[in-house]
Amino acid sequence: MPPKRKRTKLEEARHYLSGGGVLREDSDDELGLEDHPWEWIYETSNGKQAIVGARMNRFEVHIGDAVLLKAPVSNEAWVAVLYDFAEDEVEDEDGDKEVERKATMMWFSSEKEIRSKKKRTDFLPNELYATANFDENALSTINGKANVMSPQEFNKLYPNGKVPRNSKDYGKIFVCRRGVNTRTATYTEEFQWEKIYGGRDDLDNLIELVESQTIKSRKRKALKSIKEDALDEFVIDDDDGPGPETPRKRRKLTSGNPTSKAEQPTPRKFATPTGRKMATKKPLEFTPLGTRLLSPGQAQSSPYQLARSTLHVSAVPHALPCRESEFETVHSHLEAAITAGTGACIYISGTPGTGKTATVREVVGSLQAAVVEEQLDDFYFVEINGMKVTDPHQSYSLLWEALKGDRVSSAHALDLLEREFSTPSPRRVPCVVLMDELDQLVTRNQGVMYNFFNWPQLRHSRLIVLAVANTMDLPERTLSNKISSRLGLTRITFPGYTHTQLMAIIQSRLEGVGQVIVDPDAVQFASRKVAAVSGDARRALDICRRAVEIAEQESLVAEPGKENQAPDTPSKTPAMASKQGIVTIATIKRAINEATSTPLAAHLRSLPLASKLFLAALLARLRRTGITESTLADVVDEARRMAVTSQNKPVEEYLLTPDLTRNPTGDDFGAAPNTPSKRGRPAAKKEQVKAARVVGLGCAAQELAEAGIVGLEGRHGDRVGRVRLGVSEEDVRAALREDEESRGLGFGS
Repeated sequence: MPPKRKRTKLEEARHYLSGGGVLREDSDDELGLEDHPWEWIYETSNGKQAIVGARMNRFEVHIGDAVLLKAPVSNEAWVAVLYDFAEDEVEDEDGDKEVERKATMMWFSSEKEIRSKKKRTDFLPNELYATANFDENALSTINGKANVMSPQEFNKLYPNGKVPRNSKDYGKIFVCRRGVNTRTATYTEEFQWEKIYGGRDDLDNLIELVESQTIKSRKRKALKSIKEDALDEFVIDDDDGPGPETPRKRRKLTSGNPTSKAEQPTPRKFATPTGRKMATKKPLEFTPLGTRLLSPGQAQSSPYQLARSTLHVSAVPHALPCRESEFETVHSHLEAAITAGTGACIYISGTPGTGKTATVREVVGSLQAAVVEEQLDDFYFVEINGMKVTDPHQSYSLLWEALKGDRVSSAHALDLLEREFSTPSPRRVPCVVLMDELDQLVTRNQGVMYNFFNWPQLRHSRLIVLAVANTMDLPERTLSNKISSRLGLTRITFPGYTHTQLMAIIQSRLEGVGQVIVDPDAVQFASRKVAAVSGDARRALDICRRAVEIAEQESLVAEPGKENQAPDTPSKTPAMASKQGIVTIATIKRAINEATSTPLAAHLRSLPLASKLFLAALLARLRRTGITESTLADVVDEARRMAVTSQNKPVEEYLLTPDLTRNPTGDDFGAAPNTPSKRGRPAAKKEQVKAARVVGLGCAAQELAEAGIVGLEGRHGDRVGRVRLGVSEEDVRAALREDEESRGLGFGS
């Protein structure tokens, strides 16, 4: 027996896209095998010409005719009624304009296309349901005429209930006795087709009948991201008393004893085509270990632990505060596109940490809840993050896997998606794609961006793309004109959070802690600090979370030695007790220093005073001359001038004090410094003598050069060597701007 031939990629695409159509074996028996141009058929009425039909060679169709449409698989087709004709200009593959003749069609639906569990089960083998769903398709998709009749007429023509395979009407005759709304699975009363529909004059009456006797998608209720009643399923009460619990399956804890031999399943045996018996391997058996279930109340008994968990960026809040207007905007655009069944592109921009992705996920969760309650049409949702894919082309595979559940290569997925979105299908479900970190998906030829923004423009795609990026001008700055024009005009900008919004976010997270461990002034201080820089909510939450950890460590350190300490003064006891273990402004400052500190900044702050003075002098020379290089002599002279005028006591005491072990005047070391004068009057007190050079700059320069902070060019003379800064000037200033030891050295300017 020869091996089965492997399918080609084109056959694979046709196989994946099959389903939902009606059987149709002869595809071109009416239209012929050759493709001829379509021509309009006009009818003159009251001196005006109107298009009433179309002709291709000898094949003609008119308004009101039931036609078959080509399906991706050769033996299947879809059925529709022609409602109107029109023509439009489209671009071909070369970008040239050409006229496309198209028709507006009213779909029939088979039972396979109704996805609801409430659908009827008493359908006939060749039964179709009339719908009020319309779509525009090119005339080239027409694959012949269909004949729709009532079951009574069908039984008269074919008493045995089947159309002979050798008949020319095989696969073209269908029965219709009801109308349906496929989205809500509601049906009309049973009718006789011949009495309801007789031609194009009865089209509007048929549509009105279907719309009046079926239920459309109900309007959604008041906008609410998560119902309060639904939270009871996820929130566990702190009460110890009995209460309603969600039933759950508990794992049966078995002992460590092995199972008996009689209880072990015997290996199954299968017979191969050659008659040889093959035994399958017994699956591995594991003895489950005893597990202990911990309640959240035990795991989060400490208020510090509860505050840390609620302030974590991965914690999902019950609602998103301070993003109500953006939520409403995204929700309205997305809901309108899903309800209308059209494609759309929505560009969402904003700085990091402004709630873009969280808001989109919240909107999608709200819409999915509306689908469960049958208030909205069903839709797919797939999230593609540019930081999680190794290659931007993997987006094709992820999208196809979300649509069909099959994992294929990127190139194969691209072919399948092109065919899927360009083929008319009355059963297509809208798909919402969230493309996060859009700038990471840009390729050299920008093909991925072009395809994802071009597919929503296709007539049959029903693809909705939500593009999320950190910059507002990414389409104009990075993408070409043909891509940015396809992105559309629907753009939503998320501004950075203000300090009041950040305060509301942090306080909403701390509501369930129960004990005040973060001072309101500390929350306001952290919010103002973050809002002045970026308005990043993640940064504000991280700072507050780290401050809670610092406060917890301080409280643990203070408690063990409390009994060995002397009692506090009565005047100081209340103030100290009130601030013990509470996050204050000082705690927030420590957390901000840790959050903004880099290894370079930490090393710069740990340098000795001479090294900091050397860096200050080098930066002063750089700012004054504008030259990146300076001689060592100029830096040393600049350092002495800065040390003399800085009024920094540590610099004056340690770096400008002369070496007292030497006697520059030649006097003996033991001579008294203040001998009385000849007249018996005490000598005047001499001014303090300052060193001619700052002490320790040579070693400081050498240490900075070894650390890579400066570049030092050594020559024969110490003062002729050149020195340049090896790190960013801003990094040095940011690290030493608030350093207490470097105050007055010019780092803050």
